[in-house]
Amino acid sequence: MKKIRIGIIGAGRIGKIHADNLLRHPQTEIAAVGDLFAGDELNEWAERRGIPVVTRSSGDIIGDPSIDAVFICSSTDTHVPLIKEAARQGKHIFCEKPISMDIRQTEEALEAVRLAGVKLQVGFNRRFDHNYRRIREHVRAGAIGDVQLVKITSRDPAPPSEDYIRSSGGMFMDMMIHDFDMARYLTGLEVEEVYAQGGVLIDPAFGRHGDVDTAIVTLRFAGGALGVIDCSRKASYGYDQRAEVFGSKGSAETANDRPNTAVLSTEEGVWSDKPLYFFLERYEAAYRDEIERFVDCVVRDEELPVDGRDGAAAEKIALAAKLSLLSSRPVKLSEIE
Repeated sequence: MKKIRIGIIGAGRIGKIHADNLLRHPQTEIAAVGDLFAGDELNEWAERRGIPVVTRSSGDIIGDPSIDAVFICSSTDTHVPLIKEAARQGKHIFCEKPISMDIRQTEEALEAVRLAGVKLQVGFNRRFDHNYRRIREHVRAGAIGDVQLVKITSRDPAPPSEDYIRSSGGMFMDMMIHDFDMARYLTGLEVEEVYAQGGVLIDPAFGRHGDVDTAIVTLRFAGGALGVIDCSRKASYGYDQRAEVFGSKGSAETANDRPNTAVLSTEEGVWSDKPLYFFLERYEAAYRDEIERFVDCVVRDEELPVDGRDGAAAEKIALAAKLSLLSSRPVKLSEIE
């Protein structure tokens, strides 16, 4: 079977993770990797993996007629123009979140994809996590009845650098956007209204850049179900990722993944291992699975499990949360245009 030839644009941490997973897939080959700051380090990295082309120009990749699909792992401000050009060139697209920080630009990118008839998958890797997937299966099977409440906890083990904070797009678009997508994914419901509160309780650098490091967002879904998401940029005990969906017949919930499930109990106390430290460890398998599903959908011409519409929906919730925080009031998603 012919292999899918893939070009990767953006060779930072996430681009390299995707590259290594693609290299393990029997139906893919990496034709080229591009990064604006490509140098000796990237050349050596690519050579060790047998990747034949390293370039500083995304055009070299998108313009290569032998490349079937592109992975866009570059900075967010480049996503929309790269998606548009890749679509015009007839290439399938995997794009890291968010598509953009402007919903109109995102919709322009989605229209380009629609007109070209290519596939666009957004990198919401948590949808492929074994724990969250099981909650969704229970909800879809009707095991918990009608959804009434959703609770999501998302806390990083350490805050990012100030350089990252400066260009990240803020907590709602950078970090909590995964949780907004999870709220839709786990319940199968659309969010209609958002109310956000936040503060700078960890690092004043967030405040210097108009951001928060601690936040609570409440959601109202179509049909009346309610949700609450709490986020923190620093949990001293590790990466804290939990969720519960409560309904008229019961609830489905998931706890943190740990290195092992052993618990020591003595008269002095009870001990277990801390959660896995960060997202690379916690979602290692999910990153592999999202790649496999994208490739399968391209090869078999199947519907993607998470597409540009899902990306746009999460972005609208993030924008509504930011507006809510700034205006100190609930914001309906219908206000976001």
